[in-house]
Amino acid sequence: MKTFCGRANPTTGSMEWIEEGEDYDYHQEIARSRYADMLHDKDRNVKYYQGIRAAVSRVKERGEKAIVLDIGTGTGLLSMMAASAGADFCYAIEVFKPMANAAVKIVEKNGFSDKIKVINKHSTEVTVGPDGDMQCRANILVTELFDTELIGEGALPSYEHAHKFLVQEGCEAVPHRATVYAQLVESRRMWSWKKLFPVHVEAEDGEKILVPPSEMENCPGVPSVCDIQLNQMPSSDFSTLSDVVTMFSVDFSKPVQSASTYYRVQLEPVKSGKAQIVLSWWDIDMDPSGMINCTMAPYWVKPSSALQWRDHWMQCVYFLPREEPVVQGEKLYLTACRDEYSVWYNLQRNKADEEEHEADARVESPVCRCRAHLLWNRPRLGELNDQNRTRQYIKSLKKVLKTDSVCLCISDGSLLPVLAHYLGAKQVEYFVLFFRSLYFSLFFKANHLEDKIKIIEARPELLKPSHLEDKKISVLVGEPFFTTSLLPWHNLYFWYARTAVSAHLASNVTVLPQSAALHMMIVEFQDLWRIRSPCGICEGFDVQTMDDMIKDSLNFRESKEAEPHPLWEYPCKSLSDPREVLTFDFTKTVPQHCLSTEGSVKLLRKGKSHGAVLWMEYHLTADISVSTGLMQLSNEKGNCEWNPHCKQAVYFFSSVIESEIQSDPTAVTYAINFDTKTGEIAMDFKLL
Repeated sequence: MKTFCGRANPTTGSMEWIEEGEDYDYHQEIARSRYADMLHDKDRNVKYYQGIRAAVSRVKERGEKAIVLDIGTGTGLLSMMAASAGADFCYAIEVFKPMANAAVKIVEKNGFSDKIKVINKHSTEVTVGPDGDMQCRANILVTELFDTELIGEGALPSYEHAHKFLVQEGCEAVPHRATVYAQLVESRRMWSWKKLFPVHVEAEDGEKILVPPSEMENCPGVPSVCDIQLNQMPSSDFSTLSDVVTMFSVDFSKPVQSASTYYRVQLEPVKSGKAQIVLSWWDIDMDPSGMINCTMAPYWVKPSSALQWRDHWMQCVYFLPREEPVVQGEKLYLTACRDEYSVWYNLQRNKADEEEHEADARVESPVCRCRAHLLWNRPRLGELNDQNRTRQYIKSLKKVLKTDSVCLCISDGSLLPVLAHYLGAKQVEYFVLFFRSLYFSLFFKANHLEDKIKIIEARPELLKPSHLEDKKISVLVGEPFFTTSLLPWHNLYFWYARTAVSAHLASNVTVLPQSAALHMMIVEFQDLWRIRSPCGICEGFDVQTMDDMIKDSLNFRESKEAEPHPLWEYPCKSLSDPREVLTFDFTKTVPQHCLSTEGSVKLLRKGKSHGAVLWMEYHLTADISVSTGLMQLSNEKGNCEWNPHCKQAVYFFSSVIESEIQSDPTAVTYAINFDTKTGEIAMDFKLL
């Protein structure tokens, strides 16, 4: 059986369906899973073990047999904890077949086959009875079904079903309860991920202000949660307007309702400001008394406690439908609405307002009506709102534009056509894919540019002289940015598009950016290495079978590839100087031959060489560049500041994946090859 997978093609700028072998999906699921991250989460594992021991003890003290139901068992870790704590029998449910097979092997390897039955089904399909999957209902319910939003992985429907059909009334539950917390904040940085700010352009005929359409101003945005490592957000980037409030709790030992509902709390701002963002996180109590607690609270809430790093549970950023000015001490009502899988927030000034919105609040999740939030994701909006970055493009355009310039822009959802028009280009053409043209029509209308900028709804290779009114393009511009790009070099599609329109370019055409360069640096990660590092023994249980499974799937393909990560969320230390390794000349067409390089970099600092980070730098003009990666490097300690709007490419070394014991390497050799036929980059590194 074949699998068809969507993959970005950097040479065409579009998603294409690639036929893969039947094992591809399975290997992707394992290779990109967060199992290693969870197994390395010491705080989570210890608290679960404590909670399970306590639950088994409480059942035994009542003179009952301890029968455990473990939903979403994964490696079987929690079931093995229960068995070693004295549980009489455990039913371990795992819907993902390869994972269920691994759990069977792990359970057997650890000597618990007589105490644990692994059931490869969705929990809602499990049967109870003499001929069923379970002989009887369980009296201890153990689960780990949570994501950053708590309920996004379907925890509520699973609990609801389990209480109805799989566990006894009054059962013990580990965790016993979850509590969701919220805090109202003002943050220009985070708010810039939701809306487009006005752009000020100093033109020859005075200042121009580029404004978003009113449809965007009043749009609630998209419903998906924005989950980030909030512990990496500097306190200078937000201002707390309220104390932390408890929004709602779920008691997992009692029947759970998954139906849509809402929770309302009254709060008084501790500071006046603009309420824009609700920051949210949760904690879980592993026991009824709340003595065994595992929290996702960020650094400013529990400054004295050591923070456990984890990537499978982070914190949530929710955007209010609109910015609300609030006054210190004025009573407000914050409402958390939820359905089975997601949460969203509203803020009201008084109870009457709240009651008026109650019916809507329970059912209506935010839906983008302006189309801008479908065109621009949150990091992209942050990038468009970055004034320093915009200034670099304005400065560059001023250098290359003339009053008679015929300008063509090739980039997704770009403001460059408007900037080019304001800065004096005679004619501006803009490539835009069909489904995006409606938003740009609104955008141009809001700025009275409908007849100033022409949208060309065609692919670059289909461009005809008639599209350009038989004129030649004198200035070709791009950021470049394309929504299909996953890795930094995928935006080299601009080069392929530039090649496709060559016949329409004037002989003295100016291309902006004029070139690009791929940069690389060897780093030691503070924590990110854990997502690829084997665990071996976890709380006394041998889980090497899982390590081997992940390694096999990585070797299937993934370990030979770089993967995208937003490194502003994942601190690292540079062990080498940054190095330019490949250059791409946009003034010329894409060559037929591959571009290759090899060499070595010296390691200047001591540390564990976890991997290489790669990013692109675009040379807009001879003296103006923008980086998608490293922004600043502290030479003493090697601390790195990364572009916060882009994902950088991370290539983990095999020493991380295989947990090799290395003597301190002094250099790293590299071989990098850019295949101009596919637009992909292959790379290999060796530690010396």
